[in-house]
Amino acid sequence: MNITKTKIEKEDDNLYELLDHLSDRRRGQGRRHELKFILILVIMSLMSGFDTLRAMGDFIKKNRSGIIKVFGPNKGRLPSHQTIGRALQNVDFNQLSEIFRVWALHSVTIADQEWISADGKAIAGTISNANNKFQEFTSTVSLFLSKQKQVIGCIKVNSKKDNEIPKFKELVKLLGLRGTVITADALHCQADTTTAIVESGNDYCIGVKKNQRNLLKQIKKKCDKRKTS
Repeated sequence: MNITKTKIEKEDDNLYELLDHLSDRRRGQGRRHELKFILILVIMSLMSGFDTLRAMGDFIKKNRSGIIKVFGPNKGRLPSHQTIGRALQNVDFNQLSEIFRVWALHSVTIADQEWISADGKAIAGTISNANNKFQEFTSTVSLFLSKQKQVIGCIKVNSKKDNEIPKFKELVKLLGLRGTVITADALHCQADTTTAIVESGNDYCIGVKKNQRNLLKQIKKKCDKRKTS
């Protein structure tokens, strides 16, 4: 799947229409509601603070007349929270995140030298072996516009199969950013990572801990020289 900017321009940056590019894996009999309609209701619910399936059902009930007026669903039917849950189970994360990345980058203006923060977060409820110290879980690495408080892209990381460091570099490459300052924690203080950021046309500000002894020593030495000069 590759959504181009040309397609976006034809669709007037409409996220609702962009969701039409998402593959629908449901059986034909289970498609009473369009997938894009279900997902836009999920997005609206989350933006309004309704962040569980039952809460989403409540949001839809409370806003029933407005939703029907704007979207005109067939026979005025709206999905239940059970229907939403089943639909979300079959959504392709990679496709959905690509749609979001393309929409976000086309809709948000990123200033020159704007600071972009990288952060990884584990997803609640994805731990499959909680009693084992080598827990398997799913997390996401996101890039966040600090001043605008806007996420512009994220990528999935499976703790058993993937590593956050190469996934972070992959996300930077996918977004195609230039002229920004990318910040990250000490986990990403790697020569390959900083080289990839610079070669992509961006700068970086990355934390350094004591496990990078020589680098930390060099930084402290330079800081001390500046203080005395």
